[in-house]
Amino acid sequence: MNLTEWIISIMEQLGYFGIALLMFLDNVFPPIPSEIIMPSAGYAASQGQLMIIGVIIAGCIGSLTAAALLYWIGYKFKHDSILSFVDRYGKYLFIKSQDVEKSLNWFEQYGHRIVFFGRMIPAVRSLISIPAGMSRMPFWKFMFFSGLGTIIWTTFLAYVGFYFGENQQLMQQIFSKVGHVIIAITVIIIAWIFYRRHQRRQR
Repeated sequence: MNLTEWIISIMEQLGYFGIALLMFLDNVFPPIPSEIIMPSAGYAASQGQLMIIGVIIAGCIGSLTAAALLYWIGYKFKHDSILSFVDRYGKYLFIKSQDVEKSLNWFEQYGHRIVFFGRMIPAVRSLISIPAGMSRMPFWKFMFFSGLGTIIWTTFLAYVGFYFGENQQLMQQIFSKVGHVIIAITVIIIAWIFYRRHQRRQR
């Protein structure tokens, strides 16, 4: 049984709870991608097995629950303790302490912007919550921007599966193009931030 078949079997057995569980795992275990979970759930909705609004709500709940948990870990535990834990057990989650350090640097430079866009970028959404907690970003602000990014991305993925679920090749093309657009927008925003900072220093 491959990953896609396993994801579909979980949803068939657990329904909306299975979607929420899988999206929770997506945020803490990057090899389980939302790009498979939500389109598969959206396709199931197009076949009448689930309701599309229920699929979206379940996906958002699972994703944001994981984000809140990871934020709490970053908030409660010391910097060195987190890095030590990742050094010891990160290989099982496919992350490294260097990844956490890099995410922390991103967060300190770009704040809520990286939280918002990070929810739509694979791997980044699994890492950004811990640095947000470590940096003591207000929880309400973290959840607000996480929620915005999560709702947009989860809804998009669900509807791609709902309308194009039978055409796997077309879905992959859509994901590829949208992924490039998101990364391009993020790069533009980062460049704009650097430009503004440079302008302020010259005044």
